[in-house]
Amino acid sequence: MALSFFGRKRPGGERQTGLAEDLGETGRPPPTVLSELDFSGTGAERGFSVAAGGVEVQEVGTGIGAVFEEAAILYANGSVAEAEQVLTATLDDPKATTGEGLWMMLLDLYRLTGQRERFEARVLDYAMRFERSPPPWVDLSPKGGRTSGERMPVVGLSGDLSGQGETQLKQIAVVAQRSGAVRIDVGKLRKVSDAGCAALLGLLEALLAERIKLSLSSVEPFIEDLARRAIVGQAEGRDTWLLLLELLQFTGDQERFENLAIDYAVTFEESPPSWKGIAVAVPKRAEADTNAALEGDVPRLCGELCGASNEALKRLASLAADRKELKVDCAGLLRVDFVCAGLLFNILATVKAQGKLVTLFNVNAMVAALLRVMSVDQVAHITLRH
Repeated sequence: MALSFFGRKRPGGERQTGLAEDLGETGRPPPTVLSELDFSGTGAERGFSVAAGGVEVQEVGTGIGAVFEEAAILYANGSVAEAEQVLTATLDDPKATTGEGLWMMLLDLYRLTGQRERFEARVLDYAMRFERSPPPWVDLSPKGGRTSGERMPVVGLSGDLSGQGETQLKQIAVVAQRSGAVRIDVGKLRKVSDAGCAALLGLLEALLAERIKLSLSSVEPFIEDLARRAIVGQAEGRDTWLLLLELLQFTGDQERFENLAIDYAVTFEESPPSWKGIAVAVPKRAEADTNAALEGDVPRLCGELCGASNEALKRLASLAADRKELKVDCAGLLRVDFVCAGLLFNILATVKAQGKLVTLFNVNAMVAALLRVMSVDQVAHITLRH
């Protein structure tokens, strides 16, 4: 089975490919967007048949497509070492023509299991092969996630923020520098002037420059408020635009960032900031050890989703019923088994049939591979985390 896995279209219509493919290195897209190419032989019927009884897949195709499927299946079953062996055997084979997808799967596998030394041993090969910066090291393992979450103090911004309202920002800077990490809740901001946007942007940039661990919560409504003020063609509120671009980096929404960057260039006739993939925004409730889909600005899925009676997916289905659009943060999602992948397809297919847009973002490459196998990408827009 030949798979063109991830990809996106350029403005002129030319398609970029390169993730989990057997078509060589034609095009090198940012590893962020799942393609909508036909995935022949893996329709919904097959997905549900596999999910229903844990049926062993006996035919996965040939070539790189088979490697992609086999690694995704092994990881979904919890066979991490076997999945790693399949990927490394192919990537180390000088006769194999591999695309970027298998590399991203292996690098994310190392991040998901906390194997930093193996990760760093591979990133140089990745950078040389694809002539681009590799993804940064982030410990995505359960232990790494809990550690960072426990040590991050939470501070909130509220009321009106203007250029003169520096007191709150100075307090945040003090907390961040003292602890080396901070989570900023922007959910109670009511009004932010362009000068206030400049001040907040300056704080974020300063903290990042000092390598302070930084995340944002309740950020989606704030982004939408700023977006309503950023009107293409009206060269006003430049710092509002720049803060909006910065905040989108925290949500991991690279596609929206790139579209807004083009609008910025057209409006202000200057080059926009480049994508850095700073961090991941977190919802109001940030218990890192739960896999529940939580109420809040952006629901999330975390941990490992396994079994037919998964409460997280049931709550996600309930949450979708009350929303016009469903966007789910999967930054903390480590693994999905076949049963839950089938259930997720069923839920999202129903949501899509109701005319609602579904987006799963910050998905790691190993989980995204299984979602591709199970055709979940046919009923939802899926973007990878950097």
